[in-house]
Amino acid sequence: MATAPEIHAPREVTPWRDPREYVTPDVWERQIKLLTRDHPFDTVMAERLFGQAVTYLITAMEKWGQGLEIGCGRLVDMAVHAFILDTVNYREFCHMHFRGKFLEHVPEIGFKYDGSVERTATVIAENGFPVDWSLWEHDFAKCTPCHPGSNCH
Repeated sequence: MATAPEIHAPREVTPWRDPREYVTPDVWERQIKLLTRDHPFDTVMAERLFGQAVTYLITAMEKWGQGLEIGCGRLVDMAVHAFILDTVNYREFCHMHFRGKFLEHVPEIGFKYDGSVERTATVIAENGFPVDWSLWEHDFAKCTPCHPGSNCH
């Protein structure tokens, strides 16, 4: 006796949040040019890194005050620093996405080897952003320079 196949309603797929939606196209293009100017990256790598920097910064803003002690590794941090140094655009980015506040950069002198880079990538994914795992895994065994107990970056 044949049975009817079980039919399931399609799962609702939540699309990933696009980091490009958090900066203007001009700012995105400028950051890619700055990264390729100052580092040995081609535009593909610069785009990957800046996308992860944006997802990290937005997540840090949205998770502010939760005591997560998140921080990116050295590779993604290069794109974060490039953006921070472009102070006019970074200040506007913070103002737009951090309730008018400024997300400060608070590095620690020593690096901590506590799994925070891997934890940060997981928090970013849980926050709805795509994670370019190979960029984060590059620093899993390394560390983050964020000051313990701070809301870093």
